[in-house]
Amino acid sequence: MQPPDTYPYAGLQATFLANREALLRFLSSRGAGEAAEDLVHEVWLRISQSRERHGQIAAPLSYLYRVANSVMIDRYRSVRQAKQRDSDWAGSIADPQAVPTPERTIISRDLLERVARKLDDLGPRAAAVFRRHRIDDVAQRQVADEFGVSLSTVESDLRAAYLVIARLKEQSDEA
Repeated sequence: MQPPDTYPYAGLQATFLANREALLRFLSSRGAGEAAEDLVHEVWLRISQSRERHGQIAAPLSYLYRVANSVMIDRYRSVRQAKQRDSDWAGSIADPQAVPTPERTIISRDLLERVARKLDDLGPRAAAVFRRHRIDDVAQRQVADEFGVSLSTVESDLRAAYLVIARLKEQSDEA
């Protein structure tokens, strides 16, 4: 028989479910805003995935609040780092005196070649539509007229091109 002040892991899940709304309010009050639901879900995932590491937890509600606080801090750091990375990236582009390193030049050329290949894989029209609109800075309506297609076709081609570029960016960020 286990002491009344300790709970097995199932008790932690039961405590989570019973206090889910309170955890939502806690995260919202700490500035989570619309992300509170996502953070509560992250808390659930953490306690579900860490089943083997925890035996009995003497104060499950306190534990849940600590996990929620950790999740909130992790999210804050992640957002802050993403903003800093974006700011650094934008700052390096905005500085006309910034001279890229040889390594950076090689990486950029490689990425440009991969983007060009992936755009060409979309087909000649989609690649040409993307280049005409984004590189030549021609309005979508004019591009549609030039290619003899509808505006929605141009938009569809652009969406496909943006998706390809976003996937390449994710792959290069992971590397």
